[in-house]
Amino acid sequence: MDDKIGSVLQVAASGLRAQSARMRVIAENVANASATAKTPDGDPYRRRIPVFEAELDRVLGVDTVRMTNAVPDMTAFELKYEPGHPAANAEGYVKYPNVNTLTELMDMRAAQRAYEANLNVIENSRAMLTRTLDLLRR
Repeated sequence: MDDKIGSVLQVAASGLRAQSARMRVIAENVANASATAKTPDGDPYRRRIPVFEAELDRVLGVDTVRMTNAVPDMTAFELKYEPGHPAANAEGYVKYPNVNTLTELMDMRAAQRAYEANLNVIENSRAMLTRTLDLLRR
């Protein structure tokens, strides 16, 4: 395999892994969008934000990407007045997660598009390599 094709495949594969990890974090956020604390003094689920980092592949000499962490989003929790709820405080307010489902769905769509773009790069690189081999056999 030519080093340039190998480099392209390595970069695209790292993008696939990073976007897959991003989608897992987003799915976790959506799954916990309405999870409250079990007690009045507890905090509900806190939204997590994926953190990406460029990483040099010294063998191929290209930058790849990876998700290094998912940090908590420190924005305020949403308060709703529900005095009968088991997690309601003395004033009757319940803390809900700082997850906006619409934002998460938009992030998921962006992650899907980035994943598909990286997949297309891999498919096109493989097709070019196959076509090159076919031409060399003639």
